[in-house]
Amino acid sequence: MFLPMTNLVAAAAIVDRLDNPTLLLCAQRSYPPELKGMWELPGGKVEVGETPRAALCRELHEELGVKVRFGPRIHSTIEAIDEETRRAWHEVYADGGVYANQVDGDFSANHPNEGNGDWPLVADLRMRVWVCELDPAGANDLVSLDGGHQNLKWVPWARVLELQWLPADYPIIEEIRKQVTGH
Repeated sequence: MFLPMTNLVAAAAIVDRLDNPTLLLCAQRSYPPELKGMWELPGGKVEVGETPRAALCRELHEELGVKVRFGPRIHSTIEAIDEETRRAWHEVYADGGVYANQVDGDFSANHPNEGNGDWPLVADLRMRVWVCELDPAGANDLVSLDGGHQNLKWVPWARVLELQWLPADYPIIEEIRKQVTGH
């Protein structure tokens, strides 16, 4: 068993194909209660001794039973969580929750990006994102193996922002869409 390395999360924007992608695989959370039903990119925390890419491969295998081919990395366009996102996190954690008291921290002061391109999330978490496609050799019927997702679905780019994403994920999804579709 690995121990958490940092507060770094590795995530995959899994698309139907790296060349001219038309669909994004979206994952709907099962837990914790305050996040249940919200959408996210699949992935998870980087553990001690892992590189972020190795952690992402491990998480995708554990969560979905899949292997992926890596495409481009999506670098952050923001340094800190903006006020609108901070308010959205307050609404999510209105009834308490693991990060309820940590949504007011100044991410940029505590964890400067230092040019690494990581996306600020909530509390002191940050995320590194790659566009990926399923490796046919490691593909399955796409089910949540660990129960972490109540739903997985392929969504056309025109409808992706209609889903209720985790608050900090909106700018990430917008940047992915812009980079992979050109608009």
